[in-house]
Amino acid sequence: MSYVGPDFEPPQNRRPRRGPLTVALAALVPGALLGWLVYETVGGPGDGGGSGQATVRSSPPAASSVPSDDAKEPSASPEPTGTSSASAPAASGPLKGKVVVIDPGHNPGNFRHASEINRQVDIGTNRKECDTTGTSTNDGYTEAKFTLDVAHRMRTLLEKQGATVKLTQDADRPYGPCVDERARIGNQAKADAVVSIHADGSGAGNRGFHVILPGSVHSGAADTRAIVGPSRDLGERVAGRFVAVTGSAPSNYIGDGGGIVTRKDLGGLNLSTVPKVFIECGNMRDSKDAALLTSGAWRQKAAQGISEGIVSFLRG
Repeated sequence: MSYVGPDFEPPQNRRPRRGPLTVALAALVPGALLGWLVYETVGGPGDGGGSGQATVRSSPPAASSVPSDDAKEPSASPEPTGTSSASAPAASGPLKGKVVVIDPGHNPGNFRHASEINRQVDIGTNRKECDTTGTSTNDGYTEAKFTLDVAHRMRTLLEKQGATVKLTQDADRPYGPCVDERARIGNQAKADAVVSIHADGSGAGNRGFHVILPGSVHSGAADTRAIVGPSRDLGERVAGRFVAVTGSAPSNYIGDGGGIVTRKDLGGLNLSTVPKVFIECGNMRDSKDAALLTSGAWRQKAAQGISEGIVSFLRG
């Protein structure tokens, strides 16, 4: 996601954070070692430092040179539904009885509804825009398309484990939902875990993924104190499995190199009452990361890594 807009402002201090929320080495070994080797083969970190800002699109994205294995976007319905897209009845499996909500960041139709997504909503600590259009690769492959594709792949994998899976949006509404509604969908579903899928829009040379955890917030409608601990557990497991399965390395431009960042300015986290994390799967504006993000084979690995982290968290 681009760090411009409602849930996407850059941290005020862009220097790497040092703190206890780094992914434990045990969570990243031995899979992390393999991941780093594969990452170095694809291309190592660039020299960029600090989060860059991508321009948020307010008009339709440029024509895309999208790989042939990419799924076609579903068309939007004429009116917002206000409800999430639910999976079919869960099969038997180790996650039977568990509810997972997947939050694909940004709706493909957001760019057609600038006034609607720019309206202010309450995120507990302050007010922000409803949503943004997200970012894209330099060739026009959009973050919204990426997040839906990964979400669909995750839904298939998690349903096979017996989970009931709900999406906050499936391109089944003209725009949104807003960041506050995204949180409510997970809360109302009484989800056992929620993961919001994104891709960053930083500068060239900035590479890698990072998982964003909710900070401890108690202000207005926001009270994350009960979910900080379990969300940290969820996020560390997701980060560890993402490294092991995709071969990607933690971000070289956000965080302290462990792939974990804590923020208090994101409405989707501030308003959640259930364990929830964001994952930025890579930087769409870096050519090497973009080559991964636009690959259907790599997106399958991303979906598998995130899903395995969720399964690990839910099984304890």
